[in-house]
Amino acid sequence: MYTLRQNRWMALLIGVLLVCFSAICLLLQNELAEKLQHKTNMGLNRFGSINLSVSETAAKTEHIQSASSKTHFQMPLRLQNVNNFKPWKNKTKVAFVGQLPSIPPKAETVLARGQLHANTKPKAVQVEASHRQKQNLQLTPPKTLFFSRTKLLSPSEQAQATWQYNVTAEDVLLLQKIVMAEAEGEPYQGKIAVANVVLNRLRSANFPNTIKKVIYQKHQFSPVANGRFDRVKPNKDCIRAVNEALNGKKAVTDDTYFFLSLKLAQDLTIHHTRTYEKRIGNHTFYK
Repeated sequence: MYTLRQNRWMALLIGVLLVCFSAICLLLQNELAEKLQHKTNMGLNRFGSINLSVSETAAKTEHIQSASSKTHFQMPLRLQNVNNFKPWKNKTKVAFVGQLPSIPPKAETVLARGQLHANTKPKAVQVEASHRQKQNLQLTPPKTLFFSRTKLLSPSEQAQATWQYNVTAEDVLLLQKIVMAEAEGEPYQGKIAVANVVLNRLRSANFPNTIKKVIYQKHQFSPVANGRFDRVKPNKDCIRAVNEALNGKKAVTDDTYFFLSLKLAQDLTIHHTRTYEKRIGNHTFYK
């Protein structure tokens, strides 16, 4: 204390020095803050310019893609940040971001027609289509019947035929009516079997040689004798059964010529003299 009192000018000098030092520190801090802000602004400006150049480059690239690639599927070029953008080093092999793999020429041709390479129907569909076609043919009465000496042939077996019979619209109607009159309440197979018997008689030399004569032969079909044959109107099942029988479908063998109902028949001569074939519903068939 004594020293300070004796040397007051020393205390004043020290105070001035402290004030100067504090002022210098403040100046340095302000200068550093200004430099830091300046650098930040410069960085933002550079970042904005880079974004602008990137967007322009992306727009040009998309324009080039749409003009030059007509046969390839493309996706828009998108750059999310600056780090994703890289200059092209290999000028001979250009690959655009987002482009799908190229399609072979054959595939392009097929796609141009709006089809696929595997534009063929599955086998199951083809089999089903052929089966439906055969069914449609079976539901249409043929114009000609083909016979061998022992059986009725299907249209596909006509090469084996020894003689043929031309079917008229009247023949088809008469056959439908006799099936309706004889087997209206019988199972579907029974309806086909009645038509088979008429056609078997047509083939045999022991019976008349036309469908009309076979049906109207005396003492053969009871509905013809009692008048029911003239009154019936064939239903869908009878029509279909006749068509299938004419196309070669068989419910009984080719040597089956007789049938009767054991419950209703008054004359059982056939039952006692003929060979039993099978029973369908109420009808028993004989050779």
